[in-house]
Amino acid sequence: MSLKGRIALITGCSGGIGAATALALVRQGCSIAIHYNSAKEKAQALVQTLQAAFPGVLAIIFQADLSDYENVRRLHSQVVDQMGHPDILFNNAGGTLKTIGRMGNIQDISIEDFENTWKLNTGSSYLLTQLCIPHMVEQQYGRIVFNSSVAAGTGGVIGPHYASSKSALHGLLHWVASRHAKDGITCNAVAPALIIETTMMSNPTDEMRNMIPVGRLGVPNEIASIVELLVTNAYMTNKIIVADGGWTPSAF
Repeated sequence: MSLKGRIALITGCSGGIGAATALALVRQGCSIAIHYNSAKEKAQALVQTLQAAFPGVLAIIFQADLSDYENVRRLHSQVVDQMGHPDILFNNAGGTLKTIGRMGNIQDISIEDFENTWKLNTGSSYLLTQLCIPHMVEQQYGRIVFNSSVAAGTGGVIGPHYASSKSALHGLLHWVASRHAKDGITCNAVAPALIIETTMMSNPTDEMRNMIPVGRLGVPNEIASIVELLVTNAYMTNKIIVADGGWTPSAF
């Protein structure tokens, strides 16, 4: 299915998985709304990269701290004003806030840490999806993808706040996918594990590497290719695609 002329909003797009996905979707003919929080120079560099590779492509950067819901609303409004309504939404932004590891103590994650993690990882994605859906329904076309994590099914290596915030995305996507399948909207998730060249995995340990059966960590392009599949396939919806180098034996 051609994406020529479609507008894709990618949160957390200044580097890693977001930037790799932007490049993949530009190749498909998309215009890209590039969201960033603090990495303005990287976001600007991505625009230059996209425009050098694809002269004339429309790529605009938008700053927003998505831990504040008013900023989420402002982001959506600015994208609509400057580019038009998003046809494709990749909810990629997120954070760990605090890491206690697999053997940490739950007491070390305060209720404030828990709520702030959920607000950033789950609440902002919920609100942005809620804001984008009405136009998608109106035009009978939409693609929504959440960047989840293998932690949603295994508990992961960060902590209970992070794992639970990601698993909540799965319930959200199942409802959205079922509710809006008849409206031409697909809703899916990719669930990566231990991807290098990202802020979260800037300094992976040997223990982390040893958990992956293929013997290495993943790279952003490998996740971007899955997102590309999910937004170009109109028959695939209500799915969670796990990309973890063989860590888990089946989907969860």
